[in-house]
Amino acid sequence: MPCYALEGVVPVVDPGAYVHPTAVLIGDVIVGPGCYVGPCASLRGDFGRIVLERGSNVQDNCTVHGFPDQDTVIEEDGHIGHGAVLHGCVVRRDALVGMNAVVMDEAEIGAGAIVAACAFVPAGMKVPARSLVAGLPARVRRMLGDEELAWKQEGTQTYQELTRRCLAGMAEVQPLATPQPHRPRMQWPDVRSLIATRRG
Repeated sequence: MPCYALEGVVPVVDPGAYVHPTAVLIGDVIVGPGCYVGPCASLRGDFGRIVLERGSNVQDNCTVHGFPDQDTVIEEDGHIGHGAVLHGCVVRRDALVGMNAVVMDEAEIGAGAIVAACAFVPAGMKVPARSLVAGLPARVRRMLGDEELAWKQEGTQTYQELTRRCLAGMAEVQPLATPQPHRPRMQWPDVRSLIATRRG
């Protein structure tokens, strides 16, 4: 992976974490055990510290940055969806930030909360635990039920399994010119969207 020290501060990646080779880590970045960092994610610890705690994930095309003397933290089992931007904020344990959402400086996403896709969480906002926020700017819409929290936890566990699978079996290859006969499919347990889960 492109990994850069800055003024003697070297990123830290636990051996049990998976960081995709195209992700970029700069300076004061700490990636804990069981974490997943996806393709083309940018973790720029060139101003303030970035911390990914155990089992959290930062998916493809995410940007994480902050200000000096301010840590940007994703606590244990935090889940950051594709293309999200985090800047100088804290995502508490078991919270989810949806795809293409933006969370600004000194905002705090409470434990078990969900930030909807494409939401904008303004600077300083304190999102209550186990709440759903959505909109531009984000507003609290309602509290989350047990089913929704369980769905989020299953999704995070899927990324933790992906971490293990990538550590064990990800390899750079040349593409095939044509699909081989009886092309295999990726084998996963029953991973479904929330809407599919509700349909049963």
